[in-house]
Amino acid sequence: MSSLSRFQELRFVLTVVVLVCLLGSTSACSKTEPYDPPDLFYYFASYPVGKNPTAVIAGDVNHDSFTDVITTNIGSDTLSILLGNGDGTFQDQMQLHVCQEPRSLAMHDFNHDDHLDVALACSGGDEVEILLGRGNGKFEEGPHYPVYRTPVSLVSEDVNGDHHPDLVVALRNDKVKVFLGKGTGEFRLGPQYEYGDTPTSVALADLNEDGKLDLIVTNGGAMSHGVAVWVGNGDGSFRDPKDYPAGKRSLGVSLADFNSDGHTDLLVINGEKDSFTALLGNGDATFQSGKDAGANAGPNFGLARDFNGDHIEDVAIVNLQSSDLSIIFGKGNGTFHYPPRHYKTKRSPFAVATFPATMSGIEEPGFVIADNGSASVSIFLHRGLKQSAR
Repeated sequence: MSSLSRFQELRFVLTVVVLVCLLGSTSACSKTEPYDPPDLFYYFASYPVGKNPTAVIAGDVNHDSFTDVITTNIGSDTLSILLGNGDGTFQDQMQLHVCQEPRSLAMHDFNHDDHLDVALACSGGDEVEILLGRGNGKFEEGPHYPVYRTPVSLVSEDVNGDHHPDLVVALRNDKVKVFLGKGTGEFRLGPQYEYGDTPTSVALADLNEDGKLDLIVTNGGAMSHGVAVWVGNGDGSFRDPKDYPAGKRSLGVSLADFNSDGHTDLLVINGEKDSFTALLGNGDATFQSGKDAGANAGPNFGLARDFNGDHIEDVAIVNLQSSDLSIIFGKGNGTFHYPPRHYKTKRSPFAVATFPATMSGIEEPGFVIADNGSASVSIFLHRGLKQSAR
């Protein structure tokens, strides 16, 4: 074979390799193996709760140092309280009849008696209800506050610096309402803001690191996709918001630090196109352009934690349509490894919370999932890799 023919043959081979790489094959153009996500969790148990749970929260409500679980059950107008045994198991639920269609809840000590209390967003009754904890896992009815209308999410922190926990409530009619705590379990009316399009969730964090809490609101309507950031004045009021785009029909926001720079980032769950958006914070209440990523079908709720002990925050998302829990492992720069690790759940997982479970003397992170279509909560436990302290 002539040198010219050998040259033509080599050129043909190189051309084929380039085309294969351009078409997306990694085996022909990369020495790295495909990413295999670690299998860190396993399904452990499920427990019955009320009909159609929509929110779940974890905390110690009976002072035994074990994490307990509370769900809002929108289909039966109840709360379910499950007392924890500390090892990932829970006692049978205690159901408490509450307001009409409880959609969301927040937990805090509203009357400074060292017992955790609960605030409910009652979407069917157009009100916020306060439940005062007795310290033994039981609650007594507190005050009710009418709102107009359809509260869907609420969060509790001290937004005016008086050392009493306050409430910020998202209303479905494009409003956000502030209730200022008196420290007695009662609240007085604070500012109300009208902005955005169909608020879906609220969160509070000090985004500009000035010691004052700022407000983050997701908007799920057709006219406003993404999050609005409201800088706090420290007196319970907020400045005019700045919008940051995310995916379509933003359903929820939670806090993270995806690139380990000490500044608060945002995790936004998008109801359309099966995506979530990571917004990296600059430390001054502004954010870089969002980076979209995917999990599975119908993401509804997500949170960020370090699950594999590499000091980089990962993402856990429950997916309504595919009925699974997705764990997406972070790279430390605001992007993520793919594919995710998926864990099959019961029907229509709606919300998820983390809790510590002690197994063989070692505390590991677990998940509790509100199974909206199965009237249950499901527990997933860690396989034993120690999570780094956060």
